[in-house]
Amino acid sequence: MAHPISDDAADDAPVTGTPISVGVGVGVAVAVVGLGNCSPQDEQLAEEVGRKLAEAGALVVTGGLGGVMAAACRGARAGGGTTVGILPGERRSEANRWVSLAVPTGLGEGRNLVVVRAADALVAVGGEYGTLSEIAFALKLGRPVVGLATWELRRHGTVGPDPGVHLARDAAAAAAMAVSLAQRTASSSGGPRPDDRVS
Repeated sequence: MAHPISDDAADDAPVTGTPISVGVGVGVAVAVVGLGNCSPQDEQLAEEVGRKLAEAGALVVTGGLGGVMAAACRGARAGGGTTVGILPGERRSEANRWVSLAVPTGLGEGRNLVVVRAADALVAVGGEYGTLSEIAFALKLGRPVVGLATWELRRHGTVGPDPGVHLARDAAAAAAMAVSLAQRTASSSGGPRPDDRVS
């Protein structure tokens, strides 16, 4: 398994080892969210987004399970990146095998807020109501949202989609947009710097 602790007996053990770099070169974390049981098209998009984010030096944060989350982690690892899985359950062993650091929360769907809080920007790939909740949390918290084949929000009485969700035409554009927006968020909030470390 890719994550540091994989056996059930070690679920309560502290995570130790060599410090991992958080966002080397860019200093940002980008969450990739979407269905745990997604279409092959969404899986392909998420994997490419994850790879492009990693190649740009971003830390990739997901909900740590299957579907879009696993695809984004797989792509990020293939791109040489680090992934964090914010899990709904209480066991690290629930994480997909491409998660570098598994964080069990025991919060169920409430972990969606933790996923958003852990990131400087969010990329939504496809998705249903869980993804919509993450988009809403991000907008409420002032985190930029990039949409790729996902929800288009419209406020009552307005024309066109809500400007809070930046629609991307493809995975490469979504990743580039997310990194750029995340850099602005991180720099304005005193967020992570390239030399930040997690141990």
